Amino acid sequence: MNSGDNHTFTVFGWLVCVWVLLVSFQYGFHISSLNQIQAVLTCRVRDGAPSTYYGLPTCISMSDATFSVLTSIYTVGGLLGSVGANIIMDRWGRKGAVLVSAFIMAIGAGFMSVAASLSPLIVGRLLTGVAAGVGLCVGPIYISEIAPSKIKGSVGVLTQFAIVIGIMSTQAMGLKLATPLTWRIVLLFSSALSLAQLLAGPMIVESPVWLNRHGLLRDKDSSARRLWKGGHAVRSPDVANENLEDPLLDPDDERSSLNPERREEHQPAVSVPQALVRAEFRRPLAIVCFSMLCQQLSGVNAVLYYSNDILSKTLPELGPYVSLGITVVNVFMTFAPIFLIDRMGRKKLLSLSATGAILSLVAVGFGLDSGAVTLASIAVMTFIASFAIGIGPVPFVMIPEVSPHQAVSALSSIGLSLNWIANFLVGLVFLPLRNLLSHREADKEGRVFYVFAALLAFFTFLLFQTYRG
Repeated sequence: MNSGDNHTFTVFGWLVCVWVLLVSFQYGFHISSLNQIQAVLTCRVRDGAPSTYYGLPTCISMSDATFSVLTSIYTVGGLLGSVGANIIMDRWGRKGAVLVSAFIMAIGAGFMSVAASLSPLIVGRLLTGVAAGVGLCVGPIYISEIAPSKIKGSVGVLTQFAIVIGIMSTQAMGLKLATPLTWRIVLLFSSALSLAQLLAGPMIVESPVWLNRHGLLRDKDSSARRLWKGGHAVRSPDVANENLEDPLLDPDDERSSLNPERREEHQPAVSVPQALVRAEFRRPLAIVCFSMLCQQLSGVNAVLYYSNDILSKTLPELGPYVSLGITVVNVFMTFAPIFLIDRMGRKKLLSLSATGAILSLVAVGFGLDSGAVTLASIAVMTFIASFAIGIGPVPFVMIPEVSPHQAVSALSSIGLSLNWIANFLVGLVFLPLRNLLSHREADKEGRVFYVFAALLAFFTFLLFQTYRG
């Protein structure tokens, strides 16, 4: 079912869009929710605070290794959530999956906000990861299925925009709330936001695409009328897979929904094992996987790891505001693809983004190895800008666009699971690989960024070979 070319969102449609984007916001929020409060959370900074406050300890003592485990357990939870997300989406609908994500997030963040020891903190962190894994799978699909076709790409980019807004929010909150008496408010805010999302749930409509596939035609028409101006003109069975001006798959690809005889709205949902082995899904599977690998193997997390250290040397007076400043740049540059993606097309935007990111990675490596801190600082910012205009947002737009509608949930689960795995592996091998290549010499630490430049170039090449843009 298509949202026709003449459709635009109603005010209610935009509200539904914002409601869905909260799951992406929460994902970004918890990526960095512990970073700004680490010192007070782990008892490194006490500032003369009492040992307890409202019956809860003002900090939870732990070593750096333990804190690393606490941080990384989020990725484990994300993988678990992504693996099971397709079952939730197909059984309970897109709206149901968002509600499941919000429910788990409310519990997980709530656990963390009232934790008196390490165990509930870890359990809560794991649950927030599970919620983020489910939410990151369903969010782009839900958004694509309700977005009017003329602005489908622009609305799809809002997923990444919500993520970086989440990151920026937790960093901004941490600047004021990173004290022994107030750090729990950061986590409590996340739990309260998810509770508000749950309470708003009854007012939200289900995706017309999911309703159509399950034969709920009256509900589909009602949903369409509320989401779109001119919603009565709904005509096709597939919102997510219409051919756009810049198709990611060939127009005559097997998933084309323009041929009425090939509509597959009554086919049962495809499972993950089926999506992995059936020949007709090989191209969309390859596109989804390569786009996710480009995103994570670009070394974005490695660059962010170094960015604080590099920019703090260049701008020592800014100190704790460096991380927030980097995120502000990320947010600002994510505006660009909102306006450019439907004008330039996905492939051109990815080409521009990947080229800028590769050159920036090489410059970061050269700057670190040669002691040119100013060059490295500039290269960090150009990398973040390059990532934000394409590699960051476009993969989330691509998943629902290239996936056959009966396999979109399964391919989303596969792609996002791969994303979490690659994220975890980069975090696991980054420091050992840096030490191996630099022989623990400070003036050779930039070599690791050449590796990420090569990986990004390789997987971008594979991605561009997979489809014709």
